[in-house]
Amino acid sequence: MSAHEALDAARANSTAQGLPEIAVSAAQGKFLQLLASSLGARRILEVGTLGGYSTIWLARALPPDGELTTLELSEHHANVASENIAHAGLTDRVHIVLGPAIDSMRSLPPSPPFDFIFIDADKEGYKDYFVEAKRLVRKGGVIIVDNVVRYGRVADPEYTDSRTEGIRAMLESIKGDSEVDATTLGTVGDKGYDGFMYVVRK
Repeated sequence: MSAHEALDAARANSTAQGLPEIAVSAAQGKFLQLLASSLGARRILEVGTLGGYSTIWLARALPPDGELTTLELSEHHANVASENIAHAGLTDRVHIVLGPAIDSMRSLPPSPPFDFIFIDADKEGYKDYFVEAKRLVRKGGVIIVDNVVRYGRVADPEYTDSRTEGIRAMLESIKGDSEVDATTLGTVGDKGYDGFMYVVRK
């Protein structure tokens, strides 16, 4: 089965089993894969599995002995993701951890560190997720945080909701943080106007 067939099957199976259609787009998935590959990532952490669509993109960037740990709160989502990852032939590279992501992250040791961390879960928890991600990623490693633009709402002082405030809290917390370099990359495509935060750990 080709990579594209496995990804299409994962998306179709996730939809058929009632998962929300909030996974990254194909273009975003390819960007994540290329980035992880260019870093030579051997250990990847994903915060928010959903149906495993982005997991498959990222796992394909790993060498045969690489490993990806992905954290998921919902047992149903984790089960669907497991099916999709198995269908893609990547079970040997992926470990799904079930439970609240922040608890799972806090239980992970900082050594060996991760090379690449992708955060795409509940936005209210972003500040705490980022703190743990910074602890867990190696120096020179990369953290990517999804959905930090949200149609420009994050930058609009007149707009508020819990998700937007969660992102703002994270962004505010890294102002002046001497341990990271960071910027925001806007994205426009299948998922509208949004963006990634791109962070390098010093």
